[in-house]
Amino acid sequence: MIQRLAVFGGTGDLTARYLLPALAALRAEGQLGDGFRLTGASREEWDSDRYRTWCAEQLDRHGGASPAGARRAVVASAGYRRADVTDAADVAAVVAGDEPVAVYLALPPALFPRAVDALHDAGLPPGSRIVLEKPFGEDLTSARELNRLLADVVPERAVFRVDHFLAMTTVQNVLGSRLANRMLEPIWNSTHIAEVEIVWDETLALEGRAGYYDGVGALKDMVQNHLLQLLCLVAMEPPITLGERDLRDRKVDVLRSVRLLTDQDVVHRTRRARYLPGRIGGHAVPAYADEEGVDPGRHTETYAEVELELDSWRWSGTTFRLRSGKALGRDRKEVAVRFRPVPHLPFGHEGEARPNVLRFELEPEGMTLDMTGIGAHAQALTPLSLTARLKPPHLPAYGRLLLDVLKGDPALSIRGDEAEEAWRVLAPVLRAWESNRVPLEEYPAGSDGPAPRPFEGDRRRRSDLLHPEALPHDGPH
Repeated sequence: MIQRLAVFGGTGDLTARYLLPALAALRAEGQLGDGFRLTGASREEWDSDRYRTWCAEQLDRHGGASPAGARRAVVASAGYRRADVTDAADVAAVVAGDEPVAVYLALPPALFPRAVDALHDAGLPPGSRIVLEKPFGEDLTSARELNRLLADVVPERAVFRVDHFLAMTTVQNVLGSRLANRMLEPIWNSTHIAEVEIVWDETLALEGRAGYYDGVGALKDMVQNHLLQLLCLVAMEPPITLGERDLRDRKVDVLRSVRLLTDQDVVHRTRRARYLPGRIGGHAVPAYADEEGVDPGRHTETYAEVELELDSWRWSGTTFRLRSGKALGRDRKEVAVRFRPVPHLPFGHEGEARPNVLRFELEPEGMTLDMTGIGAHAQALTPLSLTARLKPPHLPAYGRLLLDVLKGDPALSIRGDEAEEAWRVLAPVLRAWESNRVPLEEYPAGSDGPAPRPFEGDRRRRSDLLHPEALPHDGPH
């Protein structure tokens, strides 16, 4: 297990909010010993004492779930080096040593190629690993080039393209529910499943992230990585094991099976929009274009929706809808699997059969199965919901990912060919959006998003049935 972690971008928001609390959680679980060392690297003119003070402040703010002793141990393990991540000499000073080091690039994605070049020139100790956040590249061409650069520095197995969604408890439970329950896997196909919605809707607006978000947008920030990863787990064939090769091979199979959208498909099966002024939770929210740091001329979307189909034996005929939006009226973060209706109802006209929907709720983590049962009157149908709330995991998602990095288990990281296939899937969408073939719509902050198109009213009504609030829950819980 690697005992050194060097974080470039060591004073940034990712380090403060996620990496430091993850390290404290690992220490509390006994996964990090006294020999572990953290080096933060950034351009601030700090020394190690100043950095340790900053780490302590951030852990008090974001890592309160871990014991004070674990937080103090992480602070004590920390050191600091001022460094320009694109300068090979600076990088060499950070990673110098005989022992392997895990290098975490907690940086804007635009810096990745220059940072990897600097790592190549600086040289890494044998057995070292490189960690990159999403998005991996800006398109298919840049992803391929970044893969080529990385291959010149470390072996593919030592590259961790991390996506913290894959370490979330409910996401892992998608596999558990499918593969450990005999009643589900036989009906996990297009014969029984009409559509799958993979949704990350949030009330959160820009919240000061213009420097990153305005150059990326919802499609690249959420759909290209997080939501496509969820698609892979939902649609993949059962792997022989959950080891790195078997699991990642099956995920790549899913992406390869995605039917590429034609230009006409992109017009009719994708949407993009950005929010106007509105109110969320009683608070006024400015239009996205008026947020500080936003360039309105970029036409960055805050809402993205893509409808896909898979050309495979299992899934031909099932619709997969991926959607993410900011500044919406309610949080909805889930994978919703909608089953086809039963072929016959012998209950006359008393009540209506509720569509069976299995929802994997991502935040808060849980599962719900919407069903139909008999109500108080004989033969009168009534909706039922069976709900399970999952226990909080021992480790946060970033804790699980960091542990995999330090131990050298890449099963939950994204392989190079998988990253390229994800960009291939969305390449037609990117081209059409960049040429304005799909209009940039608008929606008020605090609303449900852009208004339904006239021709998709029926589809939107069906989609509404996937929401837990859409129908009354009169049955047992």
